[in-house]
Amino acid sequence: MIQLQGVHKAFGRNKVLRGVDLTVPTGESMVIIGGSGTGKSVALKCVLGLVTPDAGKITLDGQDVMRADRDAFLARFGMLFQGGALFDSLSVWQNVAFRLQRGAAKRPKAEAREIAIEKLRRVGLKPEVADLFPAELSGGMQKRVGLARAIAAEPEIIFFDEPTTGLDPIMAGVINELIREIVVEMGATAMTITHDMTSVRAIADKVAMLHDGVIKWTGPVADLDHSGDPYLDQFIHGRAEGPIAAVR
Repeated sequence: MIQLQGVHKAFGRNKVLRGVDLTVPTGESMVIIGGSGTGKSVALKCVLGLVTPDAGKITLDGQDVMRADRDAFLARFGMLFQGGALFDSLSVWQNVAFRLQRGAAKRPKAEAREIAIEKLRRVGLKPEVADLFPAELSGGMQKRVGLARAIAAEPEIIFFDEPTTGLDPIMAGVINELIREIVVEMGATAMTITHDMTSVRAIADKVAMLHDGVIKWTGPVADLDHSGDPYLDQFIHGRAEGPIAAVR
């Protein structure tokens, strides 16, 4: 469904992407791993058309993402942001239904609220949470609200940006299970960026490792522990010694 071919992106002298090649098949969950500052978020923004590559091509179902009709293109996506990115001035249900109340596919208020409450239930939150505000929720609850918003419009493709950042191990496990269940139920194509190996093993069908601006390794999640790739091996085991230099 998503294909990156020879994608380059630099910011001034900082060459972030140096020829990224990656294919994300329809209906699969692809997780991109790599250290901080390796270009994972930039790659995701390029797919969304928020950042224009300097070279290379990115296609969605064979269509160049930079030439697509923006509204129709973005309507196919859902996104769970790293920090939740909830609107403080809107209630929980209004956050979840944000897309449903805008654009050509705008729903009546009552219908949008009903859908929002249904999605909140799907992520384990009771209907009474709907009228609260984000500041009244715990970090784990905010993350669930963000997940409910990501799936509210039944997207074909869902992006997860560091979905377990800031959560304790138990809540991180809950979010990982929810993500996996929802992606499978919806038959969605998922693309996740993370450095949390527990998340990787919980939600990935395939894994790609981004380092030094290129994909060093890609393969099924089951092959992680016997890939034979020194970069991947060092990263997943958190070893100080290896081809990846520690930033001091």
